[in-house]
Amino acid sequence: VTSIEDFTSQYGLVQKIDAFGYLDYLKNDPDAPRKHGKVVLVTADTPLKASRGEGKTTTTIALIDALRERGIDAAAVLRQPSMGITAAGSKGGASGGGKASLTHPELIDWGLCGEMGAIEAAQNLLVSFAEKAIDDGKLDDIAVPRVSEVPSRSLRQIAVDRGKGNVAERVVLTPTCELMQIVVLSRSMDEIAERVAKMIAGTKDGKAVTFGEFVDLWRITGILSDAVKPAKTETVNGSPVYVHGGPFANVSIGIPTLVSVEMACALHDVVIVEAGYGADAGAQKWLDIACREYGAQWPSAAIVVTRASTWRDDPALAWRYPFHVQRLEGLDIPTFPLINLWDGEDDQIPALQQTAKDLEFREPIIGNLYRDGGDALAPQLDAFVDAVVNGSMPATPHSHKGMALVENVRWVAENAYGVPADRVILKDGFAESLNKAVDLCASAGIDFGSLALVAVKSPATMTDNDSAPAEERTVTLKKVEVHSGAGLVHVNLTVSLTTPMPKIV
Repeated sequence: VTSIEDFTSQYGLVQKIDAFGYLDYLKNDPDAPRKHGKVVLVTADTPLKASRGEGKTTTTIALIDALRERGIDAAAVLRQPSMGITAAGSKGGASGGGKASLTHPELIDWGLCGEMGAIEAAQNLLVSFAEKAIDDGKLDDIAVPRVSEVPSRSLRQIAVDRGKGNVAERVVLTPTCELMQIVVLSRSMDEIAERVAKMIAGTKDGKAVTFGEFVDLWRITGILSDAVKPAKTETVNGSPVYVHGGPFANVSIGIPTLVSVEMACALHDVVIVEAGYGADAGAQKWLDIACREYGAQWPSAAIVVTRASTWRDDPALAWRYPFHVQRLEGLDIPTFPLINLWDGEDDQIPALQQTAKDLEFREPIIGNLYRDGGDALAPQLDAFVDAVVNGSMPATPHSHKGMALVENVRWVAENAYGVPADRVILKDGFAESLNKAVDLCASAGIDFGSLALVAVKSPATMTDNDSAPAEERTVTLKKVEVHSGAGLVHVNLTVSLTTPMPKIV
């Protein structure tokens, strides 16, 4: 009898799973044994600082440990973190902590599951092909940046080939690149090849040229053969975790790969999906990109993580956490506040419970997850388990494809950031950038209206100034960038820095 083990191989200290092959097997054999797991989305408050985590991964790990302690077959899906921003000291790792940790966290935090390195090599090979195309007279410029997992401010603005026209070249961190997005959103190797073929390599005489016009795509898909396989690892308490994908949630889509989640749903009853940064970043993109546009499963419940100190550190920003909880509840997602305590904060539990009651939240889940792990959560999950297990499977939400881009951004601003449409500002040059993007797609035969919106913004703010009074908050639209292979269009929002490079400590 065929099983998931037939699609699993050892990769160093972790296992790699051929998710494409397994899901194809299930598609071709409707009678094959499989589960229909429900998705739970773990997200968080908007962090006070871009580099400060609220504890989503620690929560995710503690949560599956607690659910399994209660006899529920639960698993988690995490993103492969970027070595630059996690391991270099800008923030903690991405493998939990204390009693809510993964085994072999160094493999995850240092990118040793092979995904980041393979995607980096493949995207840089595409850029090399584009550079050769300039020499061959097929391109006048290059639209695709090189990528690096090692942060360097000196690579932000460089020019190459100074004897042949000073061709500009960009370098960005690997998780922000289009090829990462393609891996996250694709459901087969053939789809990856098709999407790479649609990537715009650059322009010739002002018209877009795609990689499919001059690159043998097997060279790229061959490099990605291991990168497309999710890694499987054991929490320290033995619960299964799948790690795959790794796009930043501020400048990209910030979610795990669709196939890793679908595979986990076929193997387990409850699948915890962690999205990057706050509810205005990764959660917004899981709902409005993965679910609305790419057929991912709408969450049966959500957990919104915060720290006890978030509610008191900055009164001007205290509106954000209630906004996130109420917004998700308004989407008919049962939403549970979870307060991740640090040492010395246990005495605050009664006050935190009262605050949650005053805000008309569901009963909050509170615990020091680093210290106590899943043991802190298991006794508090009755209402959560009831909502997930006994709730009906959610319906597929409607797509926004075909909606005018600015109208779509205004919808996101109002629904995800609480800024009404009439306070969305178009910065000088935005209209020109939009028109250029539309023309570029048209010249490549790409339907601009079919591209899904990616809001590119600072992870630490929802608006131009979150500390401003509600009636004065605005969102500014700055520029547009097309990622046609991934099927996405990026719109840079707010006046804040969007691509902070890590601080080395």
